[in-house]
Amino acid sequence: MAGDAEAKRTFTRRALFLGGVQVAAGVLLTGRMAWLALAENEKYALASEANRVDLRLIPPRRGWIVDAAGLPLAENRPAYGVELIPALAGDIEAALATIGAIVPLAAEDRARINTDIAARPKSVPVSVATDIGWEAYAALNLRLADMAGLQPVRSFVRSYPQGSAFGHVLGYVGPPTAEQFRESRDALLLFPGFRIGKDGVEKALEPVLRGEAGARRVEVNARGRIIRDLDTRPDTPGKAVRLTLDRGLQAHAAARVGDGSASIVVIDCQTGDIKCLLSNPAFDPNVFSNRIPSALWKALQASDHKPLLNKSLQGLYVPGSTYKPVTALAALGAGVPPSDSVVCNGRYRMGSNTWHCHGRHGVVDMRRAIAKSCNVYFYTMARRIGNDAVAAMARTMGLGQRFELPMPSQRRGTIPDEAWKLQRFGKPWTAAETLNSCIGQGDVQVNPLQLAVMTARLASGMMVLPRLLADAPAVAFEPLPLPADQLAVVRQGMFDVVNGPGGTARASRLRLADVAMGGKTGTAQVRRITAAERRRGVIRNEALPWKLRDHALFIGFAPADAPRYAISVVAEHGGSGAGAAAPLARDVLTFLFDRERAEKDLAATITERERKARAAARAAEAAAAAAAATSAAPDDDEDRAGGPG
Repeated sequence: MAGDAEAKRTFTRRALFLGGVQVAAGVLLTGRMAWLALAENEKYALASEANRVDLRLIPPRRGWIVDAAGLPLAENRPAYGVELIPALAGDIEAALATIGAIVPLAAEDRARINTDIAARPKSVPVSVATDIGWEAYAALNLRLADMAGLQPVRSFVRSYPQGSAFGHVLGYVGPPTAEQFRESRDALLLFPGFRIGKDGVEKALEPVLRGEAGARRVEVNARGRIIRDLDTRPDTPGKAVRLTLDRGLQAHAAARVGDGSASIVVIDCQTGDIKCLLSNPAFDPNVFSNRIPSALWKALQASDHKPLLNKSLQGLYVPGSTYKPVTALAALGAGVPPSDSVVCNGRYRMGSNTWHCHGRHGVVDMRRAIAKSCNVYFYTMARRIGNDAVAAMARTMGLGQRFELPMPSQRRGTIPDEAWKLQRFGKPWTAAETLNSCIGQGDVQVNPLQLAVMTARLASGMMVLPRLLADAPAVAFEPLPLPADQLAVVRQGMFDVVNGPGGTARASRLRLADVAMGGKTGTAQVRRITAAERRRGVIRNEALPWKLRDHALFIGFAPADAPRYAISVVAEHGGSGAGAAAPLARDVLTFLFDRERAEKDLAATITERERKARAAARAAEAAAAAAAATSAAPDDDEDRAGGPG
């Protein structure tokens, strides 16, 4: 009996203990449920909502860039792409293999995708391919049901209808870098396929062109698939930007230059509007809108024509004789009468050294010296007034300056004077350097935009400043601090360069009945001509490799009697200003005054260019065939040695 009682007490204690545990567990569970339901309701409601609802950015459409007449230079076109959400995709390599069966992915594409996945949160979509076409886009949509994380997307890509003709002005767009995201912390920079300005106007006006992102609330399932749209806030497109450029003019200039390496700048003398800012050859910004192939990138970098360099703003050139109007104005400003003359016998001696002219011009005054481009005249006048007076005049005319333009970079160049020489080399200026500088040689370096501004100031008599934004406030230019009669003397000399007897650019007169052009040719050496070579006879440019030929330059304005447009042309390794640069200026200015005539001339030029190209190709094929035949023919000696006896 005592044992049964003890057993009952033991059972009762255990039952009470287990019951107490169950009650305590029930109380704890009830309390926890109450805590979750009441105290943390909002927290978990938000988490649940986050799992169900996804907020997706809508990238803004980029603002257009148009020319002065409103014609598009950069616009947007619809495109189709594919993205992948790594957090939902599972096996990334398998997912890429599935996509790659529809959209070919190169090894470099896979490497880039893996880099993007490693650098971003796994929940952020990564762009796999852009601009894949409608058929691939439709095929990928069929895989949505059996492939998690796959997102075919519709978007817009930047389009440049004129291609490379405006490559350096407009620049291009490309994906943001990790550094740019870290600086701004803008989630838009992580959006797959989003592009920002990388060069040119696209980069300089990025805040204006970008716009503001919209947002889209969508309900998704556990695989991240969109079930339905809940709410949408549309994007705000970027603002359109209107440039002063003339699309037709610049396209015409690019076609006229063809495969040549050149810069052409045209400025409206009255407003400062840049009508043409051509740098040729250039890259096609359409290629840069997507991912540029590495082979093409290497080819652009390796080309000796430097298609990645904006020659109009960043190319620095010795101006050659296009600098002589500056020296003439400096001489007039220093009190040298334009009637003072010198005798040119083809040489100028100073000490034991001799400086050469390109001809024997006899007695020349200022007007004739400009028309004939007589070095001896300018040597003489520069020694009378000193180089610092010439350098000061060059700066007054806009050389050695940067201008307020929406372009990321301009190179200032060099206008050497005594202070510059002392600071740069710690040595005093010499008379020999004065002789070199006064004819635009030696250390003088300018860019083509500066040459065009100089010409516009000389032609108009105003302190013209270049302008690229057509809707920017117009600026009233101050008059140049030079007497009108002195400017008239130099302009008359430049008129004679093109229209006078024996002018160096007479062959490039405008073939228009009522419009004449004034101008100045220039030829800049890119190699030193030795005394020995000069005695043997200087080798002609045509006989030299392309890289050793002189640069050809020309500055001009038209109409000569009421200047409206100023132009500068630099034809790299073109040989001579009269032969290569002045004809380009003539044809480009003709387009502004008689478009129909200009287009006929261009058609004839292209036909002749193609004829020469075909002839050169046939000659090369014939030479190659002759060389092959010679190498294949049996050698007489070997034939005899191998014969029967």
